[in-house]
Amino acid sequence: MSLDQSLSAGGRAPRNLVLIAAAVLFIAVWASVPLIASRGTVDLLVFTALYSIAGVGVAFLLGQCGIISLAQSVFYGIGAYATAYGTTALGWHWVPSLFAGMAVAGTVALLIGWPILRLSGHFLALATLALATIGHVLFLEWDWITGGTLGVGGIARISLFGFVLNTPQRFYYFVWIVAGLVFWLYANLLKSRAGFAMRAMRDAPSAAMVLGVDVHRLKVQVFVMSALVGSLAGSLYASYVTFVSVDSFGIDRAVSFLLVAVVGGAQTILGSVFGAAFITLAPNLLSKLGDIHALVYAGVLVLAVIFLPQGIGGFLRDRVRGLLNGQRRTGR
Repeated sequence: MSLDQSLSAGGRAPRNLVLIAAAVLFIAVWASVPLIASRGTVDLLVFTALYSIAGVGVAFLLGQCGIISLAQSVFYGIGAYATAYGTTALGWHWVPSLFAGMAVAGTVALLIGWPILRLSGHFLALATLALATIGHVLFLEWDWITGGTLGVGGIARISLFGFVLNTPQRFYYFVWIVAGLVFWLYANLLKSRAGFAMRAMRDAPSAAMVLGVDVHRLKVQVFVMSALVGSLAGSLYASYVTFVSVDSFGIDRAVSFLLVAVVGGAQTILGSVFGAAFITLAPNLLSKLGDIHALVYAGVLVLAVIFLPQGIGGFLRDRVRGLLNGQRRTGR
């Protein structure tokens, strides 16, 4: 082994130890939070996980495919109402209700996405906004399933092998594990051949088509995948709160999911966690300011978009890369 290789190996070892130590510390903190935090804090962290699951689908569409989608609230609602109707009216277990909702959401995304994804830019954004509006109206009018303005209550909690997730602490662990699996799935998709095709489609659609990428088909596939994770998040939401109403799936929810992607960083997988944390925690903290909290919140959002154009996740990613590159140069 040459001297340069020895120095390089010697430099990697401390960095690996630091990364391992950081991972162990993170897991310890993550596991201990629900044991020491208040009920309200655990609730906020659960909703952060739910928003990050739904938001990562929107972030992936925006960051990897260049698609602005405001339709995620529809798929979120489909998953929630499928779980509500399945567990109350039909007496199903949570698992078949979950898959029924995902099947419906995927089918709707396929049927609607095939024509509208031939659009682009603000025309596509308006089309998805129209879908969100229509979905909200249908949730209100189809009261034989959704309960209309009265909503649906008495939704069964998640039970796995006889273990019921009937406390916020139990649900906290479960929902964050599910979120981790979703992030892992998207991270692996990024590294796959399809991931490279998506980035090529985003950066140079014409060139991607010349290279044999079916751009429209790929857009539809990613849109359906986003709908599936949105439905998953909605199902988890319904099982946690045990009550759903149409107010939870309006245009404001669609905008919130898009903000998760923009504020968190659309080109980073974990950016949706930072975006969801911001969307969930910031209004709660700023509510102490009284009547002006909405104005302050809007100002903070504007400043975040201006000074963090790549989102919180993108900012942190660049800083970490800069530190690692600096350490490599120092090691040499």
